[in-house]
Formats: sequence, C-alpha cells, structure tokens
Amino acid sequence: MRIATYNVEWFNNLFDNNGVLIADDGWSGRWDVTRAQQTDALGAVFTAMDADAVMVIEAPDSSRKRDGALALTAFAKHFGLRTRAAIVGFRNDTQQEIALLYDPDVMAAVHDPQGDDVIPSFDAKFKMDIDVDAAPDAIRWSKPPLEVAVTTPSGPLRLIGVHAKSKAPHGARDDAAATRISIENRRKQLAQCIWLRRRVEQHLTAGDDLIVLGDFNDGPGLDEYEKLFGRSGVEIVLGEGDGTQLFDPHARMALGRRLGAMPVTARFKRKGEPYLQALLDYIMVSPGLRAKGPRWQIWHPFDHPDCYANPDLRDALLLASDHFPVVLDIDL
Repeated sequence: MRIATYNVEWFNNLFDNNGVLIADDGWSGRWDVTRAQQTDALGAVFTAMDADAVMVIEAPDSSRKRDGALALTAFAKHFGLRTRAAIVGFRNDTQQEIALLYDPDVMAAVHDPQGDDVIPSFDAKFKMDIDVDAAPDAIRWSKPPLEVAVTTPSGPLRLIGVHAKSKAPHGARDDAAATRISIENRRKQLAQCIWLRRRVEQHLTAGDDLIVLGDFNDGPGLDEYEKLFGRSGVEIVLGEGDGTQLFDPHARMALGRRLGAMPVTARFKRKGEPYLQALLDYIMVSPGLRAKGPRWQIWHPFDHPDCYANPDLRDALLLASDHFPVVLDIDL
C-alpha cells in the first residue's frame, strides 16, 4: 500500500465556489504560475504517485460557501485518479484544510476525532502554561489535525494528518518584534506538538497501528529558537526518553546530523535571493508498522533519481507546489 502526504500551496485557488476546477490563464496563488499550469502539474504528480491514500495539507476550503471534499473529488475525477473519495476534518478559517484523498476500493475511511477531559478533541482548547507565568494558556489549533479511522484488508489503521503552526514572525515591524513573535509562535507550536504527542501515546498504549503525517513547520536543527527551548516539535511527537517512539528516517537523519547534506521536502522562492530549502514534512509510523519494513521517499525533483530522470514529472513537481510529496510504501 502507498500512503503519501503532500502540502499543495494554495490548492483552494484552483476551484470556484461549486468545487469546479478553474484551469485558465489567470494567476494561481503560486508565484508566476497560472491556474492551468498548476492544475496540470498537480494532475501529473498525483497520477505519477498512484497512491492509495494522500493526506493533503492546504486542501481546498470547506466553509459555508465551499466544500473541500467536493473540490477534491472533482479534481480526482478530472484526472482519473484512484483516490476519488475525500474526507475533510474540522473546518478552519484559513482556507487551508487538512483532507484525506483515498481509493475506496482499497480501504474504508471515516473522520474519527478522539477526545476526553484530559486530552481534548483537536477542535477544542488545551490548557497549558507556555509563558512561565503559572497561569494556563488556552492553546488552539488554527488547523485542527485530521484523525481518520481506516480499515484495510489486513486490519484497522489510524491516521493523523497534521499542519502545525508556522513559527514565522508575520507582522513584525522590527527585529525586536520579530524575535518576540518568533518566541511566542515557537511556544504555541511546541504546545500543539505536546497535545498531539499525548494523543499519540493514547493510541500507542491501546496497541493501535498509527501513522502521523503532514507538515510540522519544524524539524531538528531548523532554527536558532530550538536551542532556546532545547528541542523541536518533531522530536516531541516522535517521542523522547524511554517511551514508545514513532519513527521517520528523515527525522532520524536530521537528528543525527547538524552539518552536511540533509533531506528536504520544501523549496521556497525568495525575491532576489537563492531558494530556501527545509525538511518540514514527515510520515511517522508506530513500532508495529516499522517492523513491516516500510520504504520512505521524498519526491524532490532534484534529489530523487527517478523524478529527476523524468523531465515532465520534474517540471510538474516544481510547478505544483512549494512542497514535495513524501511517500510511504508498506505491506498492509
């Protein structure tokens, strides 16, 4: 079975309010890329992946006027994809949903949010003191994780799709404000990851096969603020100390290396400057799934040999998004 996570930059801009693709010469949300170019590129990437399930990060908007699941199924139908069924979790106000696009002939899947008085549902608030003033702060997810209960031919599987808070200091007018906002955002991001880790521990204790996948906007050694707090959000979710840990080989590689080449999943354009690359997207698996010998791939157009050797796919990956798919092949 092939399971992927893919952050699609401004996927929402490619659809009208009725979920119909707008594949015209108007500009997409991507810099210097038309809607037709991005649509065709995404069709080529999803077709080449031929995944059984894709956790789509920054999926089309679901709101009073728009239906993200309808848009995704229209996209799948347009390109004849196997992944023609869609689930959108809790709606948010960012026009960037988390959604699962999957093949209903291979698996059954339902949105199955968990929560109790101790570890609340991800659309609720989580009380935690994040600024060391002895007063609990109300933490919220701007994009609540998508919890999916999957049934496969070999048994049940849990998926949690994640788009954690960005740490970028948006709105800062000077260096001091940028530092303050960055620290505040780092605290919130770590609190979200602690909340997520506690849900992960519930599933691990229950013996569930679990995959946590998506964009964490974070990773080992990614920025200087990690030194201030001593760890990254990715490390928190993977698990620390003697507890049961999740596994992602790219995270493991980053944790073991502070210098030298590192895997990357995103490539950002900066006006007048070189591209900035980062490892932001992960597929973390529980021990039982790791024992099945899964294989991870990052479909980076310049780092993955098969992607680079295929000019059409290479160009499509560059046009489709500022992130690249992370793909997991596993015997389920």
